[in-house]
Amino acid sequence: MAQTRHTATRRRKSAPVEEENLSMWVGWVAFAGIVMGTAGLLNILQGTVALFNDGYYTAAGDVVAIDYTTWGVILLATGLILCFTGYGVLTGRTWARIAGVVIAAIDAVINFAFIGAFPIWSILAVSLNLIAIYAMSVHGREAQILR
Repeated sequence: MAQTRHTATRRRKSAPVEEENLSMWVGWVAFAGIVMGTAGLLNILQGTVALFNDGYYTAAGDVVAIDYTTWGVILLATGLILCFTGYGVLTGRTWARIAGVVIAAIDAVINFAFIGAFPIWSILAVSLNLIAIYAMSVHGREAQILR
């Protein structure tokens, strides 16, 4: 009996995040996971459009100096990774936070490349990616409570 109590005390002391130390940013980390999943779905949609309709993303001048089929594959790949990583962030996984910061930065660059074709969407997507990066890198440890 004493050994069981000692083990439970040790588990409580070694817990990575205590509920008293939580800030309101744990909600922003959950929001970052949801944003990553949503951005992933939108990237998949954009990638599919780029694959099947080459003329859809044309603007005044070249927006991106790459073939739209290649661009569609890149968007599909980042979309799938964003969806998978967003789920990992929502479940409080450390690997997902690290991968999420990297893939959100890559997605911000990709959306910045489309600023000539879709300026409002691009600025919104880059802003949401920056909020997600901040939430995951500064307050991401608190997301372990989401498990």
